[in-house]
Amino acid sequence: MQKFSTWMVLALDVMFWIFRIIAAYTSSMGIEFMVKPMDMNMEIAMIFLALICFVFIAKRKFLGSIVYMIGYLGYFGVYLFKNLQAMQAGTGMMDDYINVLFSLAGVALPLFTFLDLLLDKNRQAHPTDKKTDWFYNNKKYDMEKDERADKNNYRTL
Repeated sequence: MQKFSTWMVLALDVMFWIFRIIAAYTSSMGIEFMVKPMDMNMEIAMIFLALICFVFIAKRKFLGSIVYMIGYLGYFGVYLFKNLQAMQAGTGMMDDYINVLFSLAGVALPLFTFLDLLLDKNRQAHPTDKKTDWFYNNKKYDMEKDERADKNNYRTL
């Protein structure tokens, strides 16, 4: 991860992930919190899915970003749609408005992550390998040959 935008988007993703852990924990313990999970089992599955996807996103793999986006759009999109319907029917409470706000964040963050990876032109054009680039891309280790250099090709067994 060389780009600052990737670090920032992933940091926002992790903060939202921690927020969802807190929401799931408070809901399971019966503590009053501003956001309640729609489905507790699915929420826990999404928390673990996001954790695995964050590793792939940090390694700049599209698979992690796509799975993260599909999973969160599938979960928070339904939650967003359900709360918007309740608000349009006039039965929306303050909790519904807060849930819409956090559902929008749950839909927007994976889209930002996917777009960040999609728009990064250097990801495929200039791949780096930290194991060898320190040697091959460093002028300090280049051998300088002069007229006294040995030009024989010795075979080593």
